[in-house]
Amino acid sequence: MKIKLLLILVVALNTVGYAQTNKMLRGKVFFQNFVLENVDVINATSYASARTNFKGEFTLAASVNDSILFYSKDFNLKGIKLSSEDIEQNNMVILIDKKAEELKEVVIHQINVDWKFDKIWEENKRDEVTLYRNENKIKNPGVNDGSIDKPLDLVKVGKLLFGDLFKAKKKGDDSTIDFKKAAVCQFDQKFFTEKLKLKKEEVGSFLDFCDFDPESKAVMSEKSNSLLFMEYLFKKNAEFKKLHAPN
Repeated sequence: MKIKLLLILVVALNTVGYAQTNKMLRGKVFFQNFVLENVDVINATSYASARTNFKGEFTLAASVNDSILFYSKDFNLKGIKLSSEDIEQNNMVILIDKKAEELKEVVIHQINVDWKFDKIWEENKRDEVTLYRNENKIKNPGVNDGSIDKPLDLVKVGKLLFGDLFKAKKKGDDSTIDFKKAAVCQFDQKFFTEKLKLKKEEVGSFLDFCDFDPESKAVMSEKSNSLLFMEYLFKKNAEFKKLHAPN
């Protein structure tokens, strides 16, 4: 009994402490010059939520460093981290972008093109044209101008001898992999709709929600670990559905 009373006291003190640092954040949500009604405004730190009225206005309890998400199914998910200036100003203006319209039943066939081969072919043809022009240049046979008839193509020989040496230096460049692209490459549409139980129009917003989480960068650093990636998506899916559950 004493332990239960102690736990209740700790929870109450934490709640009071957080409430004291909270302030009512006010703002308005726009798309271009139009105010947006019924946009979900979610405090991802405290799980408090609100919805914009017909004037695009919202009021939400928040404090400095809270993560605030703005969600509407026809618009891209937007997230911000509150600064002390945001709290003091208390009159935020949020601009969100509309989702690009998706084309339905578009069949895409992938064609692998060896661009490396095409580039080599183009360079060889260019060298052949240069050599042809040199061979057919009009010369006066009675005048020695110091040029060599049918000279050795030093450029081509240099490419054959040293081309691979210079190309080897270009390998090994690592580029940062985009989280959304990596998720779509590793998991097909059925995984998101059947395993995660997401609607097709929710997939993009869900991936934006994951990308906004700093932990997603740590998941991306674990290369070729599909199991870790999948566990992370299931965890974030539970959070995503909790935030968008009807009040």
